[in-house]
Amino acid sequence: MNPFSIDRSSIVPLYFQIRENLLAEIRSGRLKAGDPLVSEQQLATHLGVSRMTARQALQSLCSLGVAYRQQGKGTFVSKIKFEINFRHVQSFTEQMSALGFSVQSKVLAIGVVPAPAEVAEPLHVPPQSEVVRLQRLRLADTVPMAIEVSHLPRRLCPDLVDHFKDSDSLYETLGRRYGIRIQVADETIEGGLAGTEDARLLRVRKGSPLFLFTRVTYTTDGQPVEFVQSRYRADRYKIVNRLIRPGV
Repeated sequence: MNPFSIDRSSIVPLYFQIRENLLAEIRSGRLKAGDPLVSEQQLATHLGVSRMTARQALQSLCSLGVAYRQQGKGTFVSKIKFEINFRHVQSFTEQMSALGFSVQSKVLAIGVVPAPAEVAEPLHVPPQSEVVRLQRLRLADTVPMAIEVSHLPRRLCPDLVDHFKDSDSLYETLGRRYGIRIQVADETIEGGLAGTEDARLLRVRKGSPLFLFTRVTYTTDGQPVEFVQSRYRADRYKIVNRLIRPGV
């Protein structure tokens, strides 16, 4: 572990500062999956904090899914899993940027195609009408995370094919260029396995588990904007939500 310090005059809790420093080591690759983290006692002694503060920092990393404990052995780095939170409508770019990761996209294909029935129905357009089909590989810190295939009615974004680039955020482009603001989404999730092409693009073994997302996004007045099917690496994501019992 690289040496780091904490700011005792900051309003940021000490445990959170420790967690963020350790998380930076993991994200940078200096600490890799399977590597041991420093112990509570080592952290407490090195930084001059209580063991309770050090324990809270390590537990917080475990809660994020980037570390795990082994009884009697210590805390170890796990493969980073990003949280997908259903309480917010966010693009991949917004999700990863909020977590502090560098976001990249690679446009695999973009063009105008006739809408198949399974796309036309959720978009409320006639079958075989023109839709823009955009297929992208999404990466965080150069690691491939997901494959997304979006369909949008061409009448809403008639020249998107001519202007959209790898570095562009789709939602930002829709807002800036066409005045389309996405506010609501219906989303379903299923489990699946990586096929040959999925495995090649995502750099996983064929048959590896995937999350399969199907999302329809809408403007505030209920107009469908995008039908997107995504395949996310299940080894890199976990799904979180808050559930409330009715009537309690």
